[in-house]
Amino acid sequence: MTGMTSTARPLLNRRLAEFGTTIFAEMSALAVKTGSINLGQGFPDTDGPEEIREAAVRALRDGRGNQYPPGPGVPELRTAIAAHQERRYGLSYDPDAEVLVTAGATEAIAAALLALVEPGDEVIALEPYYDSYAACIAMAGGTRVPVTLRPSEGSFRLDLDELRAAVTDRTRLLLINTPHNPTGTVLTREELAAIAELAVERDLLVITDEVYEHLVFDAAEHIPLVSFPGMRERTVSIGSAGKTFSFTGWKVGWVTGAPELVAAVRSAKQFLTYVASGPFQYAVAEALRLPDTYFTAFREDLRAKRDLLAAGLADAGFEVFRPNGTYFVTADIRPLGETDGVAFCRSLPERAGVVAIPNAVFYDHVEAGAPYVRFAFCKRTEVLTDAAERLRKAFAH
Repeated sequence: MTGMTSTARPLLNRRLAEFGTTIFAEMSALAVKTGSINLGQGFPDTDGPEEIREAAVRALRDGRGNQYPPGPGVPELRTAIAAHQERRYGLSYDPDAEVLVTAGATEAIAAALLALVEPGDEVIALEPYYDSYAACIAMAGGTRVPVTLRPSEGSFRLDLDELRAAVTDRTRLLLINTPHNPTGTVLTREELAAIAELAVERDLLVITDEVYEHLVFDAAEHIPLVSFPGMRERTVSIGSAGKTFSFTGWKVGWVTGAPELVAAVRSAKQFLTYVASGPFQYAVAEALRLPDTYFTAFREDLRAKRDLLAAGLADAGFEVFRPNGTYFVTADIRPLGETDGVAFCRSLPERAGVVAIPNAVFYDHVEAGAPYVRFAFCKRTEVLTDAAERLRKAFAH
């Protein structure tokens, strides 16, 4: 007899049972099937700087990184990460003991949660949250406790009283994402100071996902949470090259933190990928040393694209939440007479030839996210112009 062995127990680990195929895979497949403009998944449609791509080619040809790189990451990249933190934020890190290179920020998040969370620990995450957060908390055996960002005067804001009330004796860790995906919220200095005070008062660990640190617009500024009093010894900070340099496929991320925290994360990371992205690590080391003019031009380009797409969405009849950071804009579909974002996104390719992501998939409190839809604007200007026109044609009256 052939075939799979019969078993009364489901094959998938019950911790992962609630997580099916990611919404990104579903919507990207729908974009291909329908020939729609994909404003769902957050990847650029052009490569980053030519000199950085050539740096990767040079590393490949010179035989740097073609074999296993060192477990913590190549020294050149760890040194460049430490120099970047010092130059941008005045934060001093030892490249050997306080920096760890990972297979993208996603692995950094997974390794940090697997290292620091035990079964029964509660992890507070800002809701809506990037979908891997929930899966990684589940894999670690933790219990996620969402604190919801709520719409207020054109943006989504954190209720600090709600955050304080969510902390219990079982809370182990705060998972903070700023600039925030998917809402585009950038936490203010006052909000970050309050989070830091809470973490110190309740002796909590903190993981900060800062992959959009270079995409902060208008009057907002990115301030690392680790820079506040009492946070150095309790904060794991996560960064990434993919979003900043438009090479998302290279999967180069990093962790910075106190030696004991980085050692703990490394203990988990070594049994995930062990190492990854060898030649790309050398290229990212060069990318982090690019002049400030690169980062300024990158930000200004995305700010103009934000404004272009936001205007198109407003013209089409959406209520638009203009983001202060990231390359995503959230829109409310209720002015269009719609209430179900998931159904709306599944029908959008046929109705308008555009793909978006329903924010509800980033919520435990699904009803809180039901009417919101996320569009990515990290695309070429002509693509965004086309998408905006399609949406206007489909929905503007």
